[in-house]
Amino acid sequence: MKLRRILFCTDFSENSFGARDWAIEYAQAFMARVDVLHVIGPSLSCPLYEKRLTVDREQLYQEIEAGVQRELHCVAEVFKPKLGAVEAKLRIGEPYEEIVRYADENSIDLIVMGTHGWTGAKPHSVGSTAERVVRNANCPVVVVKAGLPGNV
Repeated sequence: MKLRRILFCTDFSENSFGARDWAIEYAQAFMARVDVLHVIGPSLSCPLYEKRLTVDREQLYQEIEAGVQRELHCVAEVFKPKLGAVEAKLRIGEPYEEIVRYADENSIDLIVMGTHGWTGAKPHSVGSTAERVVRNANCPVVVVKAGLPGNV
């Protein structure tokens, strides 16, 4: 098996730290390139509240995007000492769809992402992003449960 490109998906939470370490370990072991991806969900507010917003929605999205870009830069800096430069990208849309689309468009060989580990705890939930990525991705997916750090 040869891994040339690994996609690390992050939501910037502590739950993603262990997955980040695993992505670094896989990249080092296979001398692979790493792409870092964060997806901003398509809706930030409930329709009931939208008409009550006192800020310009476009401005709100711009501020969120700017903050996410700063966070992505910080995450990319963590990879640099061990792997050199990484691609850090932002997308807007349904997270699992954008992750799978990015992987397909960029010939990703492995997706590494964290999860809260809540599967089964909420029997009527729609399903986690990680579960949906696993079901829809056209490449292997490593899902690292929160609290399981790597060795980096």
